[in-house]
Amino acid sequence: MGKRLSLPTKILIGLFLGILVGLFVPKEIATTYFQPIGTLFLRLIKMVIVPLVLASLVVGASSVGNVRKLGRIGGKTIGYYLITTAIAVTIGIVLGIVLEPGAGLELPVDAKYEGKQAPALSAVLLDVVPDNPIAALVNANMLQIIFFAIFVGIAITLVGKAAEPVKNFFDGFAEVMYKITGIVMEFAPFGVFGLIVPVVASYGLDVIAPLIMIIIAVYLGCILQMIIVYSPVVKILGGMSPLTFFKGFLPAQVVAFTTCSSSGTLPVSLKCVEDNLGVHKEVSSFVMPLGATVNMDGTAIYQGVCALFVAQIYGLDLTAAQMLTIVLVGTLASIGAAGVPGAGLIMLTLTLTAVNLPLEGVALVAGIDRILDMARTTLNVTGDASAAVVVAASEGDLKIPSDNGVSA
Repeated sequence: MGKRLSLPTKILIGLFLGILVGLFVPKEIATTYFQPIGTLFLRLIKMVIVPLVLASLVVGASSVGNVRKLGRIGGKTIGYYLITTAIAVTIGIVLGIVLEPGAGLELPVDAKYEGKQAPALSAVLLDVVPDNPIAALVNANMLQIIFFAIFVGIAITLVGKAAEPVKNFFDGFAEVMYKITGIVMEFAPFGVFGLIVPVVASYGLDVIAPLIMIIIAVYLGCILQMIIVYSPVVKILGGMSPLTFFKGFLPAQVVAFTTCSSSGTLPVSLKCVEDNLGVHKEVSSFVMPLGATVNMDGTAIYQGVCALFVAQIYGLDLTAAQMLTIVLVGTLASIGAAGVPGAGLIMLTLTLTAVNLPLEGVALVAGIDRILDMARTTLNVTGDASAAVVVAASEGDLKIPSDNGVSA
């Protein structure tokens, strides 16, 4: 009797079959018959996101044992995210300079970008604090949920024994959500198949060919970030083989690639870092939800590349000061790029405005944004996982698995 296929293998098979089918199926058929399968998977994932984040963060914050350690973990996490995001923006700018994705292209005169206005950074920071936690849960406002959950977890720690029933409730609730996530993940190969077919069927070479260089630049930037940043950091600071890291986190990467949602991938990401990478729950339940909301390395690379792309289309030369501004704004803007599909396009308007580049240039990028979003979301969640490994190792909460297979 043959060996049963692992879930990561099934998900990869679903991905490649979806690409193959999408190449030969008309867009209308793909949208009518295959997309509902992917939509069902997304709805199942979204169903568990809010309760999972709330329960896991409360458990994580209360399980740390003391507020000082929680503050230390939080400081390391935020510091790691800011540094890697700044490196990612820089990689994007360098690739934009070297590859010149906008050279030789002309913006159509009727092209307009009518996306949402990027929010001011001060408004983003103020919006972290919910005036109604229940409304935050209903509206799935992840930053506000994170803020409230951490406060509840800290309060449980400060109250002590009297709060044990509350802590036990969230412990049990979190375990229930982990189990539901496991059940949902059994449907992942079909969901990935249903999501990728209409994407491949919708984007032909006619749309992609003129903008192939910007696609190459963004994808290359994401690969470089994994190779020259995450791999050595995980090896040196986490003591984990990069092969073990990427192999263990592969299921989450595939889901991120097809859903284009960091938040939507969160249940899978949590399961992978805990079961496959050996990160303790008190670290993963804090680092991963926070990262899904504020850590956007893929979006940062995208902003660096696209800013140079727009400048080149209009024949504008950016000064060193403008490039530094892109790095700073791109790093800070990632805080406001909520982990939902297409948020990076909105944040790009903030970066372009900061260096006085025409917003109309985003019109061309918008046409292929879904293709770019697949790569940047995959990098976003991978960055979250690398942070979880590094922070867990620094706290002595990492149990490195033997490299003899992974579960999902």
